[in-house]
Amino acid sequence: MRFERFIAERLYFMQQDEGKSSRPAVRVALAGLIIGVMVMIITVCVVVGFKQTVTDKVVGFAAHLRIVNFENNNTFELSPIIVSDSMMQSLAQIPHIASVNTFVTKPGIIKTDEDFQGIVFKGTTYWDYFSDNLIEGRLPENENEVVLSRRLCDLMSLNVGDPILSYFVGESVKVRKFVICGIYRTGFTDFDERFILGDMNVVRRLNGWSDKQISGIELRVDNLRNLYEASDNVFFATANRFDEEGNGYYMETLEQLNPQIFSWLDLLDMNVIIIILLMLAVSGFNIISGLIILILDSIQLVGVLKALGASNKQVRGVFVVQGLMLIGKGVLWGNILGLTICAIQYWGHFLPLDATTYYVNYVPIAFPLGWLLLLNIGTIVISALILLAPSAIITKISPSQVMRFE
Repeated sequence: MRFERFIAERLYFMQQDEGKSSRPAVRVALAGLIIGVMVMIITVCVVVGFKQTVTDKVVGFAAHLRIVNFENNNTFELSPIIVSDSMMQSLAQIPHIASVNTFVTKPGIIKTDEDFQGIVFKGTTYWDYFSDNLIEGRLPENENEVVLSRRLCDLMSLNVGDPILSYFVGESVKVRKFVICGIYRTGFTDFDERFILGDMNVVRRLNGWSDKQISGIELRVDNLRNLYEASDNVFFATANRFDEEGNGYYMETLEQLNPQIFSWLDLLDMNVIIIILLMLAVSGFNIISGLIILILDSIQLVGVLKALGASNKQVRGVFVVQGLMLIGKGVLWGNILGLTICAIQYWGHFLPLDATTYYVNYVPIAFPLGWLLLLNIGTIVISALILLAPSAIITKISPSQVMRFE
C-alpha cells in the first residue's frame, strides 16, 4: 500500500494548486460531505436531546412505573390500595429500581375572586424533581401549604403567600383553603397547567381514607435502558397479589401512562433515519462526482502508471486513498462544525421553542457518544465503499490512448 499512498499524497497536495482544473470540483465534493456530516450530527444530538429532556420531565411527574388498584379507570380519581412495609422493601430491592414512593391524587378546582381553573391535587413523598425545578419559595411544610407551577400562577394571577380556595367534588362538594408556599416551573405545559402539590393527608381526609390507603406507588429506575427488565421484575412481584382489603395490584409503564408523548418521540426516530439517508445520498453523489473529476484530470498519470507496469488494482488504490483523505478531512470538519453548533446551543439556549407544542422552551441538546461514534464510522465505511464505483473506470483506460491525450 506504500506505492498507492505515496502517489495519492502527491496528488492530494497537487490539488491545492490554483491552476488545477479539478480544484473547484474537489471543493464542492468536500463541502457537500462536511455539510452532510454536520447536519447528521446536529440531527442526532437534537433528537436524542428531545427524547431525554421530555422523558425526564414525564418521569419527574409520573415515574417510570406505577402500581395502582387493579380497578383503575384511567382517571385521577383512583381507587385506594394498601401496601405493606414489607412489600415496599421488596420493591426497593428489585435490581435497577432507584426509588419507591407513594402518592395520592384527586381532581378539583382552584378559585380566586377573578378566575378558576381545573387542577389535580397530588400528594407525594417524592420531592427531588420539584425541588430541582423550584423557582420561588419553598416546599410544603404542613397540610395547608401547596406548590403551584409558574404557568398556573400566571393564569390565576397568583404569587407566593397568596391564599387559594380548592373545591373537590365527591358525594358532596368539599372546600379547602391553601397557601402557596412555592412555585415550580418545568416547561412541560401539560403538567404545569394541571398539578398542584401538597400533603398526602389532604386527599386521605377528603376521601375518608385511612392512613394506610394510597392511590398508588411510583417507581423510578436508575437508567431508562433498564426499564423493561425492571418492569418485568416488578410485574412478577405484584401479579396475583392482593392487599389486606382484597384489592389487586396493577402495574403501568411510563409509555402506557403517556402514549401520545412517546408516539410523538417515536416519530422523531423516523425523521432521523430519513435525514441521515438523505445526507448520505447527497454526500455519496458529491464523492462520486469529485473522484471521477479527479481521475479525468489525472488521466495522463493513469496512462503513465500503467505503462510503467502498475496494475489496475494499484492505480485504483491511488485514487481510493486520495478519496479517503478527502473523506477524512470532510468528516473531521463536519464533526468540528456540528459539535460546535450543538455546544453553543447546549450552553446558550439561543434557539427557542414553543413549550405548548414541543414541551420544552428551547431546542435541547445531548451528546450521545455511542451514537456519534457509530455515525462517524458508518459515514466513513459507506463513503469508502462508494469510492469503489467511480474508481472502476480506471480499468477501461488504455495507456496507448491516454499517453497522447492533451
